[in-house]
Amino acid sequence: MKYKLTDETKQFGEITLYRIKALKDFSDVKSGDLGGWVEGGWNLSQEGDCWVSDNAKVSGNACVSGNANVHEDAWVYGNAWVYEDAKVYGRANVYEDANVYGKARVYGNAKISGNAWVHEDARVYGNAWVYEDAKISGAAWVYVNAKVYGNACVYEDANVYGKARVYGNACVYEDANVYGNARVHEDAKVSGNAKISGNAWVYGNARVYGYAEVYGDAKVYGNARVSGNAQVYGNAWVSGNTKFYGNAWVCGNKEICGNLKVS
Repeated sequence: MKYKLTDETKQFGEITLYRIKALKDFSDVKSGDLGGWVEGGWNLSQEGDCWVSDNAKVSGNACVSGNANVHEDAWVYGNAWVYEDAKVYGRANVYEDANVYGKARVYGNAKISGNAWVHEDARVYGNAWVYEDAKISGAAWVYVNAKVYGNACVYEDANVYGKARVYGNACVYEDANVYGNARVHEDAKVSGNAKISGNAWVYGNARVYGYAEVYGDAKVYGNARVSGNAQVYGNAWVSGNTKFYGNAWVCGNKEICGNLKVS
């Protein structure tokens, strides 16, 4: 055994939590070190270098294993799993059936819940919330007050931040950025070095990629494609089967739809 439950307890609502104590040296932990709090031995594996420290809590059926670390004031509960080399810290919460693994980091006041997965080298922090069946992977970052939910995915080197929302079956990937109050949802995909910002919406089966930008109060939807260095902004709408590419731009209150190709 690498640790034991001590007699030191505290109540957290109706739950009794026990302080843990290391019984041998491993990783940065020394024998005799006091750790964080668990509800029972099932919350922290006796194998690997995993540890719970500071004022962190693990309760319910949640489990920390592998080389994972939960520290500071973080709380892992419900049926959540934190494993491999993942770290959860700050005041972050991981709960329900969520999984955090790989080399992922969840911190600040971030929340991971539902059946959400955060893995590989992903970062979720600030006041961000990833929930339902959303997946964050690769080297993607979700932060500030952003929310990713539904079946949405953010991966590779993409960033979602500010008050942006990515949901439905939408995907943001490669080096794309979604920020401000932007919304990407339904079956939309944003990729390449594209930027969606302001109050812009990209939805339906729309695709925005390359170095394209959609911002202001603009909307791109339907089967529209915006690519290259194209810009859609102001109150402009691009929809239908329109292909908007090259150095094209549209702004103001214009609406472009149908089967047009604009370059």
